[in-house]
Amino acid sequence: MAPSGMLGAGIDPATVARGLALGADVISVDGGSTDSGPYYLGKGVAKTTEAAIVRDLRILLAAAAEARIPLLIGSCGTSGTDSGVDWVAGIAEKILLDEGLDLKVARIYTEQNAEDLKRRLAAGAIHPLAPMGPLDAALLEECTHIVGMMGHEPFAEALRAGADVVLAGRATDTASAAAVPLMRGMPAGPAWHAAKIVECGGQCTTNPRSGGVIATIDADGFEIEPLDPGTACTPISVAAHMLYETADPFSMREPAGTLDVTGATYEPVDDRRVRVEGSRFLPADQLTVKLEGARISGYETMSFVGIRDPEVVARIDEWSAFMDQVLTDRVRQTLGITREQYDYDLRLYGHDAILGAADPERRPAREVGVMLLVNAADQATATAVAKVANPLMLHLPLPDMAYLPSFAFPTSPAEVERGAKYEFVLNHVVDVDTESELFRIHLEEDAHA
Repeated sequence: MAPSGMLGAGIDPATVARGLALGADVISVDGGSTDSGPYYLGKGVAKTTEAAIVRDLRILLAAAAEARIPLLIGSCGTSGTDSGVDWVAGIAEKILLDEGLDLKVARIYTEQNAEDLKRRLAAGAIHPLAPMGPLDAALLEECTHIVGMMGHEPFAEALRAGADVVLAGRATDTASAAAVPLMRGMPAGPAWHAAKIVECGGQCTTNPRSGGVIATIDADGFEIEPLDPGTACTPISVAAHMLYETADPFSMREPAGTLDVTGATYEPVDDRRVRVEGSRFLPADQLTVKLEGARISGYETMSFVGIRDPEVVARIDEWSAFMDQVLTDRVRQTLGITREQYDYDLRLYGHDAILGAADPERRPAREVGVMLLVNAADQATATAVAKVANPLMLHLPLPDMAYLPSFAFPTSPAEVERGAKYEFVLNHVVDVDTESELFRIHLEEDAHA
């Protein structure tokens, strides 16, 4: 049973109860992602509020205790840092004590040590993924946090050691769902394919907001069913999920190998359930673990202004180019620094901030929001540049305008200091002899009673 696409996104107790009634053998849910950018890994904090984690965990821990089935959660704390695992584990411990639940918790830590990775790099065991080039050892030292992305085997080891609840660091989205089926001897093709389809809960249904799904895996394939009786899975909604976050809709790489769904078939069982057969799993010649790392790339200050002057909006590209020229000159004259010492991005929302020049729709906008993002080696410089830009963002006319336009700042002060800015710098894999060798499993001695 996958009750939600992400821990903290909201779980419906009624659908969880239905999953238990349908005979769920394991509850799996993803706890994080890189979708929200490098800040959460770089800083080592979660993007989800604690209250949301508490609510979802309370429901899931009670369900696991009631049915005596495992609860597996991957990528705890958004990015799977050790602090993220401990944060979720601390919440779970309090709930178990408060509710008097008898469950043994395992923590799996996936953060990596730069010195160990440098030794592996020197031995030729770390390789880049496209579009990255060879890894410089100095880059490992610059990362504030590095995590390895685990597959299913560490989950399985924790369960074999006696865990009822497994709270893991960074894991593939599918690992927590594939672990128990693989432990129980299900073929790898259907197990991994089912795990991929359920990874985001109800996203593979006709109503993604309705809750989770349950997959039943057997020797020949799997069936998938929504937990909400008013929602359906269809062959298209299920097959389409292989398009989600994959470079190739027919394959998906895991540490242990590659899922191949080229020959998969999707057939309706009834008006709510779909059966899938024909999935294969191709074991890898070399086990690998993907590395993710983030470092500080500078400090950022943001300013935002709304423009509704019809002449400026009609010629917004020209205004933007003029703004770039004038601001660069003003910063050099006022602060005595050049673009080598700072940088900025001017984004035109309502015009082309999302797709840029690739936007096929070029009709005139009624209003444009201009976001200025200044990046520098220190916060004071970034803010100083943004302050130099302030009068330009408020009143800058086009070169041939005979009047001074006025634009609208939505906030006062106009400059918002965003602190350290992080960037992802690792997109590499490390060769391993076993799937678990980079990770550390901690199982508490006694369950709560």
